[in-house]
Amino acid sequence: MTETLATGTARPDRERVLGRRRERVGPGGDPVAQGAPEPRRQPAGEADVVLDCGWGRLVFGQTFADQAAVADVLRSEAAGARDICIYLRDPHVLVSRLPDELFIDPSLTYRLPLGEHRPAASDGGGELPGLVIRPLRDADDADAVNRIYARNGMVTAPVEVLVDNARTDRFLHLVAEGSTGEIVGTITGVDHVAVFADPENGASLWCLTVDFNTAPPGTGQALLTALADRLDERGRAFVDLSVLAENSGAVRLYERLGFRRTGTLCVKRKNPINERLFLPAAPEGYDGLNPYARIIADEAMRRGIRVEVTDAHWGELRLSNGGRTIHTRESLSELTSAVAMSRCDDKRVTRRILTEAGLSVPRGRTATGDPDNLAFLADVGPVVVKPARGEQGNGITVGVRTPEALAAAVELARRFCPDVLIEEMRSGEDLRVVVIDHEVVAAAVRRPAQITGDGVHDITELIERQSRRRAAATGGESRIPVDDMTREVVADAGYRMHDVLPEGKVLTVRRTANLHTGGTIHDVTAELHPAIAGACVAASRALDIPVTGLDLLVPAPDQAEHVFIEANERPGLANHEPQPTAERFIDLLFPGTRAPQRLWSPAGPGGGA
Repeated sequence: MTETLATGTARPDRERVLGRRRERVGPGGDPVAQGAPEPRRQPAGEADVVLDCGWGRLVFGQTFADQAAVADVLRSEAAGARDICIYLRDPHVLVSRLPDELFIDPSLTYRLPLGEHRPAASDGGGELPGLVIRPLRDADDADAVNRIYARNGMVTAPVEVLVDNARTDRFLHLVAEGSTGEIVGTITGVDHVAVFADPENGASLWCLTVDFNTAPPGTGQALLTALADRLDERGRAFVDLSVLAENSGAVRLYERLGFRRTGTLCVKRKNPINERLFLPAAPEGYDGLNPYARIIADEAMRRGIRVEVTDAHWGELRLSNGGRTIHTRESLSELTSAVAMSRCDDKRVTRRILTEAGLSVPRGRTATGDPDNLAFLADVGPVVVKPARGEQGNGITVGVRTPEALAAAVELARRFCPDVLIEEMRSGEDLRVVVIDHEVVAAAVRRPAQITGDGVHDITELIERQSRRRAAATGGESRIPVDDMTREVVADAGYRMHDVLPEGKVLTVRRTANLHTGGTIHDVTAELHPAIAGACVAASRALDIPVTGLDLLVPAPDQAEHVFIEANERPGLANHEPQPTAERFIDLLFPGTRAPQRLWSPAGPGGGA
């Protein structure tokens, strides 16, 4: 077991593989130069207590007699990390002396009394059917935790640091495991008594977050309750947490569970990760950007690239660095030609170009007249009917089997485009592959909207709850419509909308995996078969497009078999965290800039363990 020193950094003699070299590692995973002096070791209980959490260090300000020493610690922050100083006496005095280096974090601190003073939650409980709260065990758990951190815009941590920390009594690192065995949430507790013999007998919690794609409602509360229970068992007097003042949803949850405001402030260092917290203001119009434009603005600002929001509703930005200026609309930029865009815009043209390039597409034809349409249906069996031009799944009908259904589907598609494509329906998983600068950057399986029964709420209520959750997680971009298609899918499964779904029963409520109708996306980049990756690069070159989202149907992402369905000239990069889609996009636009260092990176195509 590797110690995590309570008074400095992770053990300096720990080694990690970095490329083909092995280097000593310092705070938060930052490489230490050979010959650098060893940090001073101090036993727990001494002054100047610093705890390495992987994503950064916790600096316990109440253990420092000299504010200058706190400043020195924060100045030594590792690249890519986020250090936090908490419980410092008179933090405003330190910040006033170093305003160019430090700032007061715009967060609120809340405290939950434990023991006999612990309040009862107003809605009680904390257990959820099919959800298991348990300690983080191994590297696989830590990798899953990092993926959740990345999806939620949080700083990641070296896997080995998370695992080592979880094995000490200083940390209570818990994960929420769903019924499928997937990690869907995480929380970290720090026992102040174990760290520095805290005379106040306290504790704190950090990094509470969930995977909004897969975590059932109530996962965050279940994690909070489980952590508080464990700290209660240790006899701790209270647990503190820090939350951004603007996070009104989290604040409401904490107050409902009995947390109360305290006057504690946190101090952080001015670095690229913290920029949004200390800059006077984001660019005008920033708050009106959708997640697909915001992820690009955030990445550009982290690199010092000037960002102007030219049309927030449209997601349009003007990015400037040195003498270079580029306009973007989400992931569409001036580097994508009008010709390449038109090739993706019309699905019939996309099919023709990919076929000519020797790539696989389903059999298909343009809808003309009833006899020809019906002959095609009789020849290939079930079909998919879609507008030749369009997006977000509008006007698409899947699984058309009868002449009557075909006529209705063509009529629906023509409401969105006068030209309609009829395609052979192929089975398999819906795979999206993002290719930037003719390299595969991310791959994800998209699944139709699903709900999970709890034995209490009816199907309509479950859909509405899941829809609210998806909307909150995507900035309003993803919602599950309760329309004729949803009712039809539910009926085909043998249910009615007012039926109470049995506990643990998973029900798919849409036919297509479109994200705008509540579909979810699951990263499979590390599993992607090399044949699929190669075909996607060939497709991007055939279309002559620098950024594209290619949609395929596959039996499984780790198998070679595939067919291309369509190409998107403006893929949503925010849907593919933790893969570095925004980083590679800005690399393409401004190759002279460099992405900030990550403390943890996901496996790339074919790079999974």
